[in-house]
Amino acid sequence: MSEELVYEILSAVEEIPEGKVASYGQIARLVGREKNARLVGKVLSMAEYYGKYPCHRVVGHAGRIAPCFHSQRSLLEREGVTFRDEAHVDMKKHQWDC
Repeated sequence: MSEELVYEILSAVEEIPEGKVASYGQIARLVGREKNARLVGKVLSMAEYYGKYPCHRVVGHAGRIAPCFHSQRSLLEREGVTFRDEAHVDMKKHQWDC
């Protein structure tokens, strides 16, 4: 995985507006890596080493928040994002239309 790809992914994440979320797959498609949603997740897990990015705005395709990212829900709620249940963002309301 090249530094160029890492920054390409992080730049796409940086574009997600406050109060919106994108799926790992959406970000993968934006950077031309349609089949690499897991790669996006791996990059986001290391994002703190590259700077400050709004990684909390990236969720699973069904809106599921990351189980090990304990502050993700509260960060999203502060931005006005609503949830269908304990672990799923309301994607109909909050999915970024990129």
